[in-house]
Amino acid sequence: MSEERVAGIVGGLIVPGLPHPLLCPDASDNYRALADGFAAARAQLEALDPDLLIVYSTMWPSIIGHQVVSRPAPEWVHVDELFHHLGSMPYRFRIDEPFAHELVGCAKQRGLSARAIDYHGFPIDTGSVVALKLLNGDNRWPASILSSNVYADRAETVVFGKSVADAVARTGKRAALIVVSTLSNRLFTDWVEPADDRVHSLKDEEWNRKMLEFLGQGRLEDTAQLSREVHRQIRVPKVVNFKPMWFLSAAMGAHNDYDGTVHAYGALHGTGAAVVGLVPSEEGIGLKEFDEDDVEVFRGDRDVLA
Repeated sequence: MSEERVAGIVGGLIVPGLPHPLLCPDASDNYRALADGFAAARAQLEALDPDLLIVYSTMWPSIIGHQVVSRPAPEWVHVDELFHHLGSMPYRFRIDEPFAHELVGCAKQRGLSARAIDYHGFPIDTGSVVALKLLNGDNRWPASILSSNVYADRAETVVFGKSVADAVARTGKRAALIVVSTLSNRLFTDWVEPADDRVHSLKDEEWNRKMLEFLGQGRLEDTAQLSREVHRQIRVPKVVNFKPMWFLSAAMGAHNDYDGTVHAYGALHGTGAAVVGLVPSEEGIGLKEFDEDDVEVFRGDRDVLA
């Protein structure tokens, strides 16, 4: 294997999951900017040249353990449950079945409950559909789609991220991670004309900008450590905001040695949506404020979120 094709997790993306950039990108300047951000992220993936895309979607909440799509070619027509008026999203994806089973095994070895999902018509979530259609619409790369457990605390989420790194290492893959998540997550409860769409509040906007400042500097672990405070300030559901940062940092490496690129930022029906790329770098900030401990094996719920 040449130096350019070294295995491992070669980069990560944070992308929004609402369907507007896919189904109505020209309805507003925000949606067009985000759609263009997805295009820039696709170009970044092409430069990274991965063997596999791993999608961790906060829009696929699991209740018991962690789930991984293992059906080799899932095919369906998806309609978003909130924005069904925007239309249908037909899809046919190329899934890496052996990797799915390897990941399930790695997660169980670290004490987690996990299972592979393989049946026709399984409802793949909007976020995974949007991300894969915009980033991998030609199925250039096989994918793996992972759930986000609603009840997982930080320890369990970190261990699941490390399980993903284990599976990548064992299979010798060159993988890129895609986290589907908003920043702030307060949606408008009334209809908003696309041209009038904006981030729900100034406070949300300010915290979104702070997170993007950190991520743009490649400070992934600092962002993960900041996530609890972000949750307290802008009250996003835990499965949506700080959990993805814990997962991404645990899988890619809990440090700040990344090149960060904010490809796009804008509002999606009140939420703060961003397309961000992170690539390991030897010239990152490095130093971090590590306020929470590390964990290698999940030993049960400690009720730390109570």
